[in-house]
Amino acid sequence: MTATTEQENATPRRSAPLWQKLLLWIVAGVCFAVIYSKLEAGAARQGKSIIPYLTEVFAGVSWTQWLALMIPYSAFFFLVDSAVVWRVINWYNVKLRYIDILPIRGSSYILSIVNEQVGKGAMGLYLNRRWGVPGWEVGSSMLFIMFCEFFYLTTWGTIGYAIAGDQLPDVFGAIPYVAVAALVLLTVVHLFFSGVILPANTLRDKPVFRAFRQAKAWHYAAIIALRSPAMIGAVFVYTLTLGLFGIEQDFGTMLGYLPIIFFGAATPGPMRTVAITLWVLLFPGHEAEMVAFGFVQHNFFIFFNAAIGLLFLRRANRELFSGEPAVDGAGAT
Repeated sequence: MTATTEQENATPRRSAPLWQKLLLWIVAGVCFAVIYSKLEAGAARQGKSIIPYLTEVFAGVSWTQWLALMIPYSAFFFLVDSAVVWRVINWYNVKLRYIDILPIRGSSYILSIVNEQVGKGAMGLYLNRRWGVPGWEVGSSMLFIMFCEFFYLTTWGTIGYAIAGDQLPDVFGAIPYVAVAALVLLTVVHLFFSGVILPANTLRDKPVFRAFRQAKAWHYAAIIALRSPAMIGAVFVYTLTLGLFGIEQDFGTMLGYLPIIFFGAATPGPMRTVAITLWVLLFPGHEAEMVAFGFVQHNFFIFFNAAIGLLFLRRANRELFSGEPAVDGAGAT
């Protein structure tokens, strides 16, 4: 063990400041307070208490039809999501077959119930143990995927605004400005890691930015395109399932709403409560329906994906803890 390693091990890791830990829970608390106040007002209009008000909504849904829509969509999302991970890993780390990614991507959904970053960490451990990919290189690829996720949601949010902007609340008018800022950011980031901007800066040489150094401009567009079938499928499925809760909506308007709601749902920790709150705010007068809808849509998606992971868990554990590297693993490319 080197002196540097000993020093690193002896230095305690700094935990996040208390205010950062509390902030997410404060936001979650505010969201729950908003939801409760909206529910209370809606129940009062019908002369009911909150529990009967919500129970009536759940009782009126055809859950058989709902499952017939949600189960295929969740499976389809898993296949698309796995394709994104497979493509990035093949670009920047190691050549794998698509089928080789399915067990660990599926199994990582189980850990993602607690935290999405933990799930990505599990994928990093798997690729390191099974295929010999250095941890920093895998981390760089996972960071690249998360970075592209923002531009994927921004792209679809912009498309949705162009289609149904006049039907969206005024606050959605910021979407075009966000899109322009995102495009500028993406351009600057790519030029920086390509060495065009600040060529003497050594930040780009950090291992965690390896994927960004190797990324071509078309890689960003390819990831957005590869993930886009999941958004198109979501617009179709969510519009139909919303109808099962008694609210008719057109596909164009839903295309404007979903990217924003998904962005809130993708935020780590209790900030995911924002997703449910947005449903309530976007459909005033349907408080009970939207609370029920947001709750079951979001939680079914998370837990059904984890159930998919259980199908692959045995194989993933066997490959992860067997101690034998893959026979055809070629290492990082």
